[in-house]
Amino acid sequence: MHTAHKSSGDKAPRDIQRIQSNKKGNTEGKRNKETRHESPQCRKTSYQEILQRLDTKEKQHECSQCYKTFARRSDLVIHQIIHTGENPHQCGTCGKAFSKVCHLKTHQKIHTGEKLYKCTTCGKVFKQLSNLKGHQMIHTGEKPHQCSTCRKAFRHMSALKRHQMIHTGEKPHQCTTCGKAFRQITLLKTHQRIHTGENPHQCSTCGKALSCMSALKTHQMIHTGEKPHQCSTCGKAFSHMYHLKTHQMVHTGEKPHQCSTCGKAYSHMCHLKTHQMIHTGEKPHQCSTCGKAFSHLSHLKGHLKIHTGEKPHQCSTCGKALSCMSSLKTHQMIHTGEKPHQCSTCGKAFTKMFQLKLHQMIHTGEMPHQCSTCGKAFNQLCHLKKHQKVHTGGKPYRCTTCGKYFRSSSDLNKHQITHTREKPHQCCQCGKAFSRISILKRHQRIHSNDVLP
Repeated sequence: MHTAHKSSGDKAPRDIQRIQSNKKGNTEGKRNKETRHESPQCRKTSYQEILQRLDTKEKQHECSQCYKTFARRSDLVIHQIIHTGENPHQCGTCGKAFSKVCHLKTHQKIHTGEKLYKCTTCGKVFKQLSNLKGHQMIHTGEKPHQCSTCRKAFRHMSALKRHQMIHTGEKPHQCTTCGKAFRQITLLKTHQRIHTGENPHQCSTCGKALSCMSALKTHQMIHTGEKPHQCSTCGKAFSHMYHLKTHQMVHTGEKPHQCSTCGKAYSHMCHLKTHQMIHTGEKPHQCSTCGKAFSHLSHLKGHLKIHTGEKPHQCSTCGKALSCMSSLKTHQMIHTGEKPHQCSTCGKAFTKMFQLKLHQMIHTGEMPHQCSTCGKAFNQLCHLKKHQKVHTGGKPYRCTTCGKYFRSSSDLNKHQITHTREKPHQCCQCGKAFSRISILKRHQRIHSNDVLP
């Protein structure tokens, strides 16, 4: 009996210990549970710390082509597709290939006709919400992404990044054929078509083929006459936004692009680049027929028509055909009498801007082109080149009829009229024709009662 009682007595303390242990365990478990459900502020701070560690993490994965670095290897692999040109994701409907699967999915909506997101302002529909949001900024005027260097603002981050490359000079996309570098892969692809001769985008109206879709759309406006971009100052309309922006600088007088050699400023970067070739002597565009080189591609294209004899632009008044549209517009001013460029000093007006600039040098006395041999200065480069042949004795232009040699092609052309008896310059008042433009101008003074003594 006593032994059993003792055993029962021993059991009681053990039960008490077990209960206390359970209570302790429950208390600790509750405490742990409370710890797991701490305030969101602690969790948020922890998440920010993780993000901070990711932001400050060393970028260890470097591209062997352009040396750009990435924090993750997967980002490097995606980036390298730019250099390899690999497009592993192909559309099963039309066969077009893409570098990323997300781009393929967006493209496939063209075939399905799926357009989910509609602009409530103008009704335009988009396949992606991001495109709709970007479009809506046109209506709101919002430009949230600002350049820290020049303070210019953009609607999209991608546009800001492209712009910043102007300040850094970064051009990561290089042509493997000629070595020319570009800021954007799309510009590189368009450039490479110069080497391949590829013009995949054809105009359905005239059949002209162009290297990129944007060029085709701009070209088609010639046929439709569409000019959606209008100047708010003078009302002049343009087919392309960039032409409008360039035009508006006429009113503002803005010339942001300055030559580092002579200080001359221009309203557009392409004009500055063409000007800088005067200092460098660079003429990258060469005629395959005669070998003559030009600083600008448009000048080469105009020159090539001399060899082909192509004159597609005809005057509707007199029927004269010209090789380029700008020449036709200038020619038509003979019939209309239009002279839009006026000298602010003496009031004399001219048909061309460059004629006004040359005239203004009479008032300023400016003669920027100097002969290195004798020091004589000229207001035009062509006059300097003609003068320099006095020192060299060169007369490279030969008349095929009489064999006489001339220092310039213009002198040869004037001489050849004596053989052909051609009189291409006609008076629009009385119809009388002349061999030279200077004689026509002298004649026209008869009609204006401005006769020389």
